[in-house]
Amino acid sequence: MPQPPRAPLDDTSKAIIEQLQADGRRSYAEIGRAVGLSEAAVRQRVQRLTESGAMQIVAVTDPMQLGFARQAMIGIKVSGDIGAVADALAELPSVSYVVMTAGSFDLLVEVVCTSDDELIGILNHDIRGLSAVSSTETFVYLKLHKQLYDWGTR
Repeated sequence: MPQPPRAPLDDTSKAIIEQLQADGRRSYAEIGRAVGLSEAAVRQRVQRLTESGAMQIVAVTDPMQLGFARQAMIGIKVSGDIGAVADALAELPSVSYVVMTAGSFDLLVEVVCTSDDELIGILNHDIRGLSAVSSTETFVYLKLHKQLYDWGTR
């Protein structure tokens, strides 16, 4: 899939991103006062940043409170086309994160499941069912200790 054109990330756009990382519900008027732009100019920049893929505005949830009792990170070794396997895994509804890596695993995949039985099904059918997957190692999350998305724009 082709990437959309990148939005220019000047200091003002970075400041807008940082405002939204601090509070994603902050009004465009409030952000405008903080960064020195009009409400309309902030709205336009936010739209460009989201359309370009530079930023998403989402609600971050606690999976346990929403009925997802099991989270895991799965390390996957692939024999063959890593990109094709990554694309197939990215289509799975329970997969929230797919990244190509250098090291012991070719891919790391995070899954969010309602139960251990669902995790077993994902491992045995959805992941190990892909012919290019040669092995997996599952790291079950016991407790989510820290999850932040406010690292700024540096």
